[in-house]
Amino acid sequence: MITVIAAVAENNAIGKNNDLIWSLSADLKRFKKVTTGHYILMGRNTFESIGRPLPNRTTIIITRNKNYFKEGCLIAGSLEEAIKLAKEEKEIFIIGGAQIYKETMAKNLADRLDITWVHEAFDADVYFPEIDAKVWKETKREAFKADEKNEFDYSFISYHKI
Repeated sequence: MITVIAAVAENNAIGKNNDLIWSLSADLKRFKKVTTGHYILMGRNTFESIGRPLPNRTTIIITRNKNYFKEGCLIAGSLEEAIKLAKEEKEIFIIGGAQIYKETMAKNLADRLDITWVHEAFDADVYFPEIDAKVWKETKREAFKADEKNEFDYSFISYHKI
């Protein structure tokens, strides 16, 4: 099972200047709960913005730089190679960035989308691909209002491939 996991704004914004645009405590807690114990695949820029391997997860960094090395991480030259490295895992999470999301969706590699929709539009320089209703069916939605730990209204939405 390959799951794309992302926090996405109403205008599909996901980041600016190689960083997240917002911080929602509930989204970060959910991300940790859902991905702990699994393989997480990401592009090099996403890894560099995080700055370290995330605890209790196997990190695979996708980069074309054949000399790239980060202690505690696996390195893959392509998305397909990263998926092969994680082939024994029951659930693989693709956590970004924009290029990796776009390639995953274009090649129809994911089985599930796990999206935190942030109910706000933001100025951004990277965007999540459009979710095609002919390919994806919403299967679960939990909506939440902004509070003292979460600046914006948001929803956790799961999609499965049709």
